[in-house]
Amino acid sequence: MSENWRKEQDSLGHVKVPKSALWGAQTQRSLENFRIGEQRFPLSFIRALALVKQAAALGNHQLDKLDKQRTELICCVCEEILQGQHDDQFPLSVWQTGSGTQTNMNLNEVIANRGNELAGKPRGEYTPLHPNDHVNLSQSSNDVFPTAMHVCCAQRMTNALLPALTGLVNSLGVKQQEFADCIKSGRTHMMDATPVTLGQEFAAFQAQLEYARTQLEAVMPNVLALAIGGSAVGTGLNTHPQWAQQVCRQIADLSGLDFRPTGNHFMALAAHDALLDLQARLTGLASALFKMASDIRLMNSGPRCGLAEIRVPANEPGSSIMPGKVNPTQVEALTMVCVQVMGNATAVNMAGSQGQFQLNVFKPLILMRVLESIELLADAMSSFDQHCLQELQANREQLQYYVQRSLMLVTALTPHIGYAKAAEVAHYADQHDCSLREAALALQVMTAEAFDAAVDPAAMLEPRR
Repeated sequence: MSENWRKEQDSLGHVKVPKSALWGAQTQRSLENFRIGEQRFPLSFIRALALVKQAAALGNHQLDKLDKQRTELICCVCEEILQGQHDDQFPLSVWQTGSGTQTNMNLNEVIANRGNELAGKPRGEYTPLHPNDHVNLSQSSNDVFPTAMHVCCAQRMTNALLPALTGLVNSLGVKQQEFADCIKSGRTHMMDATPVTLGQEFAAFQAQLEYARTQLEAVMPNVLALAIGGSAVGTGLNTHPQWAQQVCRQIADLSGLDFRPTGNHFMALAAHDALLDLQARLTGLASALFKMASDIRLMNSGPRCGLAEIRVPANEPGSSIMPGKVNPTQVEALTMVCVQVMGNATAVNMAGSQGQFQLNVFKPLILMRVLESIELLADAMSSFDQHCLQELQANREQLQYYVQRSLMLVTALTPHIGYAKAAEVAHYADQHDCSLREAALALQVMTAEAFDAAVDPAAMLEPRR
């Protein structure tokens, strides 16, 4: 055997493992057997899994199942992983066994080999730490992997997505106040409608995102319910009666989040409805963001041959051939993210249906798509907020011009002259390219004074007697 390799053994026999690797035989087998794509589990998940391993060691020690030396070694290595010291030791493809067993063993082997190193022992001999007997004590991949899925998603929701969403909601509130006096033509069916203010439009965006935030916050208690303690099939075989409570308490202490055991371990292993629900609500957020971004894209169109009602910041040149062109690039990035999140929903729903008997075997896929949705939306909202929304400006002159030209101001005449006469005034103004006031006088349906009293855009923004 080359001096660059060492021999390790698992239940299937001997395997050559690079001497430089902290992983062991099962990780090496997975590397050789699953050469599929380039996607690897994100470090946020690897660290969540390390946190679960640390909590498991502490729980086992509290229940007198793991001695102090081994507990301290496991916890020390987990802290190193959480600090990013071994990021290159987790090379496995996402496209592996549907339970995530290979990645669970990857963590077990790295923790065992590094722990033994700290104890002065060589890699691969697994003494005093064994990957299965000690690092994986009281655990199965079937409950550890979904536990880490929930821990990771809850952490990223709490630390990334919800703060980014709140920041965007707050910026929309600022714009609502800034644009409160900007009267503009409303649009329904993409056609002219009665007046609104630009502030009212942005208040609608804000309300939609506040609703999405409420929905996301409502699902979080279900994401905080953990599968740990279910063991292989949900029965808790080979675990202490207090194991689930003890480990969840340790995970909560280590993470600062209020994790608790699931109410039904069989469901937690065989189904992932909480994460399906989370993805559905992320898709709702994506839908709201797409609507907002699309409206902003249209309002910004121009600057001379479009609506040109607002101006987004000029962050970079917009064309390699057309000098001076500025494009709404943040809008484009945000809407592409939204489409990806909507696509993820289809994959997650299909994967969630694959819970045959006691185990769903699409766990890595569910994790990756939900986590991708969280990360993309968090980053895209922060980018859009910082680089577009906060510096977005109203083109007040253009807004006023459209209001003055709008034929739908005629709606204010309906209470005075009736729908049919008002429609006649609108048609006349359109056919003769004149103002509504000129049309009303030409048709002799009301006096100039009566028209001026009836048609005031500022008086058309709210209910009145």
